[in-house]
Amino acid sequence: MPKAARAKCVAVSAVVPEKRLTNADLEKMVDTNDEWIVSRTGIKERRIVADGEGLSTLAIPAAQQCLEKAGVSAEDIDGIIVATVTGDYLMPTTANIVQDAIGATKAFAFDLANACNGFVAALSSATAFIESGHSQKILVLGGDIMSSVLNYKDRNTCILFGDGCGAVLVEAGEVDGPGIVDFELHSDGSGAQILSLPCSGSANPPTPEKLANGDHFVFQDGRTVFPHAVRRMAEVSTNLMEKIGITKDDVDILVPHQANLRIIEPTARRMGVSMDKVIINIDKVANTTAGTIPLALADAEERGLLKDGTKVFLVAFGGGFSWGASYLTWGR
Repeated sequence: MPKAARAKCVAVSAVVPEKRLTNADLEKMVDTNDEWIVSRTGIKERRIVADGEGLSTLAIPAAQQCLEKAGVSAEDIDGIIVATVTGDYLMPTTANIVQDAIGATKAFAFDLANACNGFVAALSSATAFIESGHSQKILVLGGDIMSSVLNYKDRNTCILFGDGCGAVLVEAGEVDGPGIVDFELHSDGSGAQILSLPCSGSANPPTPEKLANGDHFVFQDGRTVFPHAVRRMAEVSTNLMEKIGITKDDVDILVPHQANLRIIEPTARRMGVSMDKVIINIDKVANTTAGTIPLALADAEERGLLKDGTKVFLVAFGGGFSWGASYLTWGR
């Protein structure tokens, strides 16, 4: 079926908590040190929400700022998709909370849980809505409050993650105009238990004993996840490039999921993209799961690297396993 429109990304915003948790702070909490963390991950600090704050605390202002930058009223939004695995609640969804708070009275709203690949998946979903002619404007948010599911006695996981949320407004445009050229999504459920939140759903509901054992904290077998992430992010990137017939010269900026600098670097090498085109902010905000790509996009815009006409490549890998990529020309 021919496309009714092309989805285009026209505005981005990001919100992070004020509190900084540095590597020096973590040295006082677990057996680790700054040199060890930086050399293995590239992370120097992360942002952490205050007690009692949930994802909507960041998502609502991120949505409002994004709409303001785009010059679009909340009443004109057709849909809101929030990519997250740490929403305020399982029910109601954070998307519904945002929808009510910003006054998007005509918008459908739902959360999409796909871990660190959540934003790419949510953006792909919004693209499908718009390409089919069903919607004209969709607000896509990606964010997580990873501090809510971290065991700060586990040095293997607590050093990696932070809190943050970003938003991108996706609009319908001319079929042959700027916007999202294509995307590719993949999953491999055989790796489901290697990176997971064990006690977080109906298969393993919380009990006092499980909570005391820490089963509600994120679990990651890092040594197993790492090679999967390196291979899959590079693989999906080169596959998409070949599929749509682009080369490294057609990529102005590469915006990868900010999981680990040692995953980002081989992905760029495999694509043939020089590191000066790669947007990196993991040193400042760590891994915010579904929030990493919109936060990095906002950082690129602030640095003058993202503007109308910029050719952007997005790629992510996360729990599930799940991974994906998207290529687009930014702006109206």
